[in-house]
Amino acid sequence: MTLFSPTVLEHFRRPRNHRRLEAPDVAQEAYNPVCGDRIRLELRVGDGVIVEAAFRGDGCALSIAAASLLTELLRGRTLEAAAAFGDAELLAALDATVPATRLACALLPLRALHDGLAAYGAGA
Repeated sequence: MTLFSPTVLEHFRRPRNHRRLEAPDVAQEAYNPVCGDRIRLELRVGDGVIVEAAFRGDGCALSIAAASLLTELLRGRTLEAAAAFGDAELLAALDATVPATRLACALLPLRALHDGLAAYGAGA
């Protein structure tokens, strides 16, 4: 495993759900001032379940890939399960060795998720 694993490269080159949702229930932006990465995560919720997830943003391969992968993993999860989604789970899904200096990049979409769910009233 390396920083640019096949999973990271695939999701960076062909990001899933890279679009804007119309009238999202949850919309939260996270920004990393150290490198300038910015990710906006949007969710549509129905009966306590995430029915649609999308993102927009500018960032490095790692933050874009993490946002793409996270949106795929969130669909169908309850708000409680999404709020409990942790760093280790996203890092494992990326299938990459992420050095400490790049953790903020990889976890930026997850920060947007947790902040957005907290603002929505479904945070952990």
